[in-house]
Amino acid sequence: MIVVSGLCYSSWVMEFGWADSLDPMRSFLSELDAANRPHRDIYVVGDVTTGICALVAALLLLVPHRTFRGRTATTAVLALAVFGAATIADALLPIECIPGVDAGCPREPSGLLPQLHHIHALTSTVAVFAIFTVMVAAGVSALLSTSSGGTVWPVLRRIGNTVLVVVALATVWMLVADNLSGDFRLGLAQRIQVGGMSVWLMLWGWAVLSSRDGGRSTDRHTPIAHRAVPADGSGGR
Repeated sequence: MIVVSGLCYSSWVMEFGWADSLDPMRSFLSELDAANRPHRDIYVVGDVTTGICALVAALLLLVPHRTFRGRTATTAVLALAVFGAATIADALLPIECIPGVDAGCPREPSGLLPQLHHIHALTSTVAVFAIFTVMVAAGVSALLSTSSGGTVWPVLRRIGNTVLVVVALATVWMLVADNLSGDFRLGLAQRIQVGGMSVWLMLWGWAVLSSRDGGRSTDRHTPIAHRAVPADGSGGR
């Protein structure tokens, strides 16, 4: 489910498959599914599917029994659920218009809290913060398990954490450039950021699946002589 979530989170790449007036180098992904935009429904389906899969995956990882241990791993799974819920809300509550593209659309929101002028800004912030929490917590969990001799999500130790660094750099690019005057290709930065998140989710999904399969395989092939025997020597009967 996590792999599917990551794959659907990259539905924005379909913008390159048809003509669109938005410039990928400068437009934000939230503009692709703005109200009344062409192909909006396709992006919405992708994001809603992402959210549903993330919620289901978090539930399956926690119930009926956990396949991992540690606070950081638990934090990652709980944050995955938050990410799923926020992504669904993000898709269902789009921005109304695009400044500079749609006639009559104001360039700056008004009000006492401009950043919350539209609930979409809040849901987007929550979703990004949640997925960052997932990536950091799961990556730390993988590193901690290495130092303690464990095998929690090993693929995240190098590949996953490398992707995390790329995503972090793209995020810094966005945060710094957004406060400067000039053309800093913010659209490209966001696409690198979200693309990295998608790749990371698929890697994590693979890691979770591998850890479960590995656990079952180890249990099946454990010699009887190495299994625990009751102290009375009854063999469990």
